[in-house]
Amino acid sequence: MEPAARFEALLAQGKDSALLRFSLGMQYLEAEPARAAGHLRRAVEQDAGYSAAWKLLGKALEAMGDAAGAVQAYENGIAAADAKGDKQASREMGVFLKRLRKAGS
Repeated sequence: MEPAARFEALLAQGKDSALLRFSLGMQYLEAEPARAAGHLRRAVEQDAGYSAAWKLLGKALEAMGDAAGAVQAYENGIAAADAKGDKQASREMGVFLKRLRKAGS
């Protein structure tokens, strides 16, 4: 059974969690960014401090062409990372945000 199917089975069993939603988002990011974004939104609803989920949500929204949504996700992710002292994640999302803003201007 492929990872996405295993994760979906866990979700169907009611084992919903931010980590499970993040894992599903990672699985779907390349092929189905809209599906990934749905799972990643649930991850950050369950844990607003989950900076890695915010980062992937930004990437999924970018892939869908939702630049404004991606900007918001990266800004939220930077705030979450800064609150935890995760400087690396904050810097990465800062770079993504700068590129996105530059592309939009």
